Amino acid sequence: MTKKILVIEDDPATSRLVDYSLRHEGYEVITAFNGLEGLRKAVGESPDLIILDVMLPGMDGFEICHRLRADAATAQLPIMMFSAKAQDIDKNTGLKVGADEYLAKPAAPADIVSRVRKLLAQKQSAAAPQEKVSG
Repeated sequence: MTKKILVIEDDPATSRLVDYSLRHEGYEVITAFNGLEGLRKAVGESPDLIILDVMLPGMDGFEICHRLRADAATAQLPIMMFSAKAQDIDKNTGLKVGADEYLAKPAAPADIVSRVRKLLAQKQSAAAPQEKVSG
């Protein structure tokens, strides 16, 4: 089954780079260009992982991440923050509001893909014991 990745990113060039890198590896990619659209798609599209920019119009990525973690429908989704805000305080804030990973821009496509793979593998191994019990 193809894994679906939601990319919430307002910069078209960055969005295209992430989209291309992930599609090249066989992922399905959905994009949102602002926080409200991203929140709506996180619930409506049931992605397997979210890549979230911090600096977005209307609502920043920290608030979006906090809201995703507070909603039962999205609370368990792996979230990777991907931002030009690369200082330790920004990374710590991202992790504190619930991000699983924080990657600073710019990043090589291979690094983006490897972190996505790692987060999806962690999600799958966390879900595996539950599947064995119910099966």
